[in-house]
Amino acid sequence: MRNRKFICGRFEIDLASKPVVMGIVNVTIDSFSDGGLYIDVDNAIVHAKKLIAEGVDILDIGAESTRPGANKVSSEIEIARLLPVIESLKNLDIPISIDTYKPSVMKKVLDAGVDLINDVYAFRIPGAIEIVNNYNCGLCVVHMQGEPSYMQHDPKYNNLIEDINNFLNNIIKNLTKSGISKNRILQDPGFGFGKTLDDNYKIIKNLNYLNQEFPILAGLSRKSMISNIVGKETINRLSGSISAALACVLNGASIIRVHDVSATISALKIWEKIGKIG
Repeated sequence: MRNRKFICGRFEIDLASKPVVMGIVNVTIDSFSDGGLYIDVDNAIVHAKKLIAEGVDILDIGAESTRPGANKVSSEIEIARLLPVIESLKNLDIPISIDTYKPSVMKKVLDAGVDLINDVYAFRIPGAIEIVNNYNCGLCVVHMQGEPSYMQHDPKYNNLIEDINNFLNNIIKNLTKSGISKNRILQDPGFGFGKTLDDNYKIIKNLNYLNQEFPILAGLSRKSMISNIVGKETINRLSGSISAALACVLNGASIIRVHDVSATISALKIWEKIGKIG
């Protein structure tokens, strides 16, 4: 049985009552969908406040793109991009997640008051576990085969779902052995992180085969797995992303990470109403 109370820094999030929506704020120049739109601090803050007004449950802020082939960013640049945004948002009564894999960045943003670390390297960088163990932040463990520079170069698995499950379970075991409580941990199967197109859709179909003890975060909004099926036009990416998000929720995801908060929440309301009809 999955943990239904998720400890996330200053917040305790109920994962039983409804799906939780995490909104994306990319303070980057090269993210695959909205790179450059919010690199300006003021624009990023305005966008974050817009997502809050639309009803987002968690803000996920990233300052380095992890799309396939993206350029790496130094810790100093990442921190300089993140801290002003965090400072402006941390008192707005909304959990703040930071998308980073660098221990030095983790420490800076946790000291600044963030609530969740979302790490595509799954806290495997030396020092990461030691840093997060000193705080009460939530942790999102992401599966990735390889690393962003080459992860999409012909990914292969012996057994896709079993391999992902084993990877996530081993990382979570290391976290809990270090003293991190289970109710601080989320798992993310890593859509697009070393996966073929068919792999991504097989994961959606088999989400409920992941370890049921830990909540699942699904992040597939606007990714190529969507555009490769429905086309690259914005409206198609939106409708395709919402369809995939609803399928993830149906198959066990507790949190969905999205660009289009308002439209996703509207779709979830309809889905929830249908579920309540006798």
